[in-house]
Amino acid sequence: MSHPRRLHRRAFLQASTALALPFLLGRCALPEDDNGLLPDPDGVLDLPEGFRYQVLERRGGRMSDGYRVPGQPDGMGCFAGPEGSNTLVLMRNHELEAGQEDMGPYFTGQPVPGQSYRPEGASPGGVTRVVVDASTFTRVSSNLVLTGSARNCAGGASPWGWLTCEETVKDGHGYVFLCDPAASEVQDAVPIPALGKMNHEAAVVDPTSFITYLTEDRGDGCFYRFVPDSPGERLGPESRGRLQALRVEAEPSRDMNARVQPGDTFQVDWVDLPRPEAQDDSLRAQGTGRGAAVFRRGEGIFFHEGSIYFCATTGGPQSGGQLWRYTPSGSQGGTLLLLAQAEDRSLLDMPDNICVAPWGDVVMAEDGDDPRRPSEHLRILTPSGQVRNLARNALSNGELAGVCFSPDGRALFANMQSDGLTVVITGPFQRYTGTGL
Repeated sequence: MSHPRRLHRRAFLQASTALALPFLLGRCALPEDDNGLLPDPDGVLDLPEGFRYQVLERRGGRMSDGYRVPGQPDGMGCFAGPEGSNTLVLMRNHELEAGQEDMGPYFTGQPVPGQSYRPEGASPGGVTRVVVDASTFTRVSSNLVLTGSARNCAGGASPWGWLTCEETVKDGHGYVFLCDPAASEVQDAVPIPALGKMNHEAAVVDPTSFITYLTEDRGDGCFYRFVPDSPGERLGPESRGRLQALRVEAEPSRDMNARVQPGDTFQVDWVDLPRPEAQDDSLRAQGTGRGAAVFRRGEGIFFHEGSIYFCATTGGPQSGGQLWRYTPSGSQGGTLLLLAQAEDRSLLDMPDNICVAPWGDVVMAEDGDDPRRPSEHLRILTPSGQVRNLARNALSNGELAGVCFSPDGRALFANMQSDGLTVVITGPFQRYTGTGL
């Protein structure tokens, strides 16, 4: 059996300089829990010295359009507001499904709008929009954009707006929807079948090639891409193209959880899926049947400087998570690099949503279940391979999610899912991590 090309530690550190972002987390020691974090007197979010947070919205409040702020805020993206408005727009997912109507967007007696994905027995999941002042980072307004979808987990940016993903295949769900950041009222919910029906987690579009990359939250999931027939054409219900799964050239059907260390690189290509719009949740079986690689719960995904970063939340020897980077080369293949993995759950506990700062730090939101570490953190992985604590949920053991920077990097937005809070964090990010000022 052939094996992937494995780089010696020193060789990796040298070679990775040319790759930009030379991470090597491996077995390096993580500072003791909460090292560098100051207790929040309000008991909400512990942060380093010089940082502060504001709560933008709370579950159950009234939005500007009269609907209720839904619970379970999850994935989120930040977009520039209209030119001249000095605003930012947050597109925020809500991971709700049937049976959680008490946390949905409707106050008692409020009717489900006709734009809902499933007006009869509609799920309470969906997407809301929060407009923020770009100078003060205070809330300006908020409104409901998408409703009737289910378990809107993560998503990602595209040239046409926010892609929101359903992490379920039950009852006609399992799709990706496109949401307009300019929508000040509820929009028609229209799925994009060409992106597949599966346990979607996140999606992001390469703005140069217009290829969409997608993760799948399954223990035996694949990593996917959609190559459009008409690059640049807005994604929608009529989109056509090829849905494909990533394959390691030298080892078809490779389990990416086995025999891997940070710095390992793999030459990869893509295999076509014969039934991309199958209704039977068979996409991963179609992929592995043609030699696609297997990832342990693909979750957060982010595009940065020509590469796609994504997490395998339960990958690695301790099921503590892996961070991968795929760099395309030509139209058919590319290179897959394992940037980091948790060799110990005290090092990193199941990274979920991620984003890359404009200066290169990767922010990872934890969604762990290690009983030795009941608090969830935001961790920063610097280009030099150091891990820094950025925040700790001091309110509960609920996951942190929705991490995204403002375009200028001055503010980081995040969600505290089970607590129903959307917050903004400001402070000397680059000085804190040593990557800039």
